[in-house]
Amino acid sequence: MTGIQSCLALRRGADFAKGVANMCGIVGIIGKEPVAERIVDALKRLEYRGYDSAGVATLSRGAMARRRAEGKLRNLEDRLDRQPLDGIIGIGHTRWATHGRPNEANAHPHATDDLAIVHNGIIENFRILRHELEDAGVRFESETDTEVVARLVSYEIAGGLDPAAAVKKVLPRLRGAFALAFLFRGREDLMIGARRGSPLAIGHGEGEMFLGSDALALAPFTETITYLEEGDIAVLTQTSLQVFTEEGEPVERPAQQIAAGAFMAEKGNYRHFMAKEIHEQPEVVGRTLAAYTDMASGLSRLPDGVDVDWKALSRITITACGTAYYAGLVAKYWFERFARIPVEIDVASEFRYRDAPLDENGLMIVISQSGETADTLAGLRYAKEHGQRVLSVVNVPTSSIARESHAVAQTLAGPEIGVASTKAFTCQLTVLFALALQAGRARGSLSEPNERAMVDALVSVPGLMNEAIRHEAAIKALARDLSKARDVLYLGRGPSYPMALEGALKLKEISYIHAEGYAAGELKHGPIALIDESVPVIVVAPHDEVFEKTISNMQEVAARGGRIILITDQKGAEEAGIETMATIVMPDVAPMVAPILYALPVQMLAYHTAVFMGKDVDQPRNLAKSVTVE
Repeated sequence: MTGIQSCLALRRGADFAKGVANMCGIVGIIGKEPVAERIVDALKRLEYRGYDSAGVATLSRGAMARRRAEGKLRNLEDRLDRQPLDGIIGIGHTRWATHGRPNEANAHPHATDDLAIVHNGIIENFRILRHELEDAGVRFESETDTEVVARLVSYEIAGGLDPAAAVKKVLPRLRGAFALAFLFRGREDLMIGARRGSPLAIGHGEGEMFLGSDALALAPFTETITYLEEGDIAVLTQTSLQVFTEEGEPVERPAQQIAAGAFMAEKGNYRHFMAKEIHEQPEVVGRTLAAYTDMASGLSRLPDGVDVDWKALSRITITACGTAYYAGLVAKYWFERFARIPVEIDVASEFRYRDAPLDENGLMIVISQSGETADTLAGLRYAKEHGQRVLSVVNVPTSSIARESHAVAQTLAGPEIGVASTKAFTCQLTVLFALALQAGRARGSLSEPNERAMVDALVSVPGLMNEAIRHEAAIKALARDLSKARDVLYLGRGPSYPMALEGALKLKEISYIHAEGYAAGELKHGPIALIDESVPVIVVAPHDEVFEKTISNMQEVAARGGRIILITDQKGAEEAGIETMATIVMPDVAPMVAPILYALPVQMLAYHTAVFMGKDVDQPRNLAKSVTVE
């Protein structure tokens, strides 16, 4: 089997981030009593990530046993009811398919005669490794890249290495990003975890140890967490943790105390997490703005640790993915208006590959809810390599992006479980608005009276959000009509343009209705060809300095029979002068903070449309919460 020994060398540096980090869920327990039920309960806490199969493997009296099932965790629970698993050590997994069909044969854990393995990520060179193994006579049982890792480690064990040494020898052969957890036949006292580009946390108990891809999964078991760093290998026993670097050197990683309940998440009286999180926005936005404003002086402020020399900057570059990218688009308007500084923004999956030139005195702002998005993390690393100071806007201060940034502006949204981002988005906007005010003050382009006016406007938003939520019944009724559409257009100008993009994204990702967002002024340059009486057109238009221009675009829609849903304020509703399918009247708000408030009606409209259509709102098909796959 010499071909295995000569596999391609691992690429270093930025190539680490090219795979997946966190699409799936991993849980491992070394306990004092049977662990299968606890593993499944922990996996339920990771359902929000999205998955298409699940499985558990345990050791009992040294023998390995697995139970796997396609689809939701309830299918795995049914299998375990019929065929229970014993064992005080086990690993579990929820899988979102990247290699191979989402069926039971490809579900994790994968196993050989020696071990069982679960894996988040992508092994980029798995085909080369698999061909070498097949040429040596090894037979595979699945289509996955994960089984290649299992077979390689088994080969090294068969050659005489102990489990830890075998894992350490195989990892440098793997190209990509991953989190791995191993069980070994006959070793009820041993579990091994490893991470490269994908988060992995270790939980400490009393005579028990835990491993998880997310501290949320470990919250019921422990309040003491050790976060593994890039390239770490963790060797766990019932009472100990040893951590080694990628080079095999022992290293200490600190244990952190996590407040009880900090990661707990319940739906309460709401039908879906998304509904709960929409309704939480007045509270969490209020909490976030309180951290970024000084109520006594009426000015913005930055929390400790957010140290940026705004005056010295020549340019800001923003990168993010999905909804976080739309938050960055809104922020571009704010930074350029308040701080008079040029802002470039790009989706992270494009930015990371275009070899962008960066100014010597530039700031990179990266935005991510989870702080684990691989494309965004790769953009961060590129920026650091090119001399940029990096400021991250994240919801998870212990995340990879936060740890690798020079400064962290944390959003205080709390755990967001619904796949479609809601409260994390409005908290991102709140933080970015405060940062733009700080930049404006530092650069002398925003006067103190104007800053006070903007802070007053920001502080008013939570109360106005409560008023906006009172329109939910009317929005729910409107959603019934919207659910009959096959195509929907969203229009907006200025900072409302990104909100049109966000509204379209929300609708299509949870209702599966095709929707597109456009700058309203671009309507006549192509999209107007799509408009007829079957196409609803949702116009996001607070009464601001470009309102009259937006009304002109609405008239173009009306002239072609388009059905208009106008989201505006009372003055806008009175002055529109155009017959609409419906008008959603928001409370009056200062135009510059309107995007934060106007996020709510587009979220509620998408939510109720999807619910009316019977869709799985919290776990829409093909999507996952922490999207870290290319």
